[in-house]
Amino acid sequence: MFKQLKKFFYKNILKRKYYRSGHCLGCGECCKQIYVRHARNVVQTEEEFQRLRLLHPFYTYLKVVGKDEIGLIFECQNLHKQTHKCTIHKKRPGICRRYPVEEIFMMGGELAKNCGYKFTPIESFEEVMNKLNK
Repeated sequence: MFKQLKKFFYKNILKRKYYRSGHCLGCGECCKQIYVRHARNVVQTEEEFQRLRLLHPFYTYLKVVGKDEIGLIFECQNLHKQTHKCTIHKKRPGICRRYPVEEIFMMGGELAKNCGYKFTPIESFEEVMNKLNK
């Protein structure tokens, strides 16, 4: 019964597709390959990013390290190079506190290989197929 209520709450109230479980292992990988999404799109140009920096203090922590087919790739400047720990962990921004969010998958991203977090689909493949066949 609890499982069904949890599933209903996540799917219909929170509008989620995945359950998040696990915990941070402190590897720092999530701070190295960051995509920034703004107004439903991933930031594509440095000019766009410079405008965002004026609007949101969090973006001043990021530096551009590359670009791919998805958009610009950023790295957090608060990640200690040797220890891979956050130098502002106790006062880190909300975006870092909420990591990871399922939107990562919607953008084509994925969790680092050794990440302690895991996403599990709320509905199994079989459940989705059964609904489609009805």
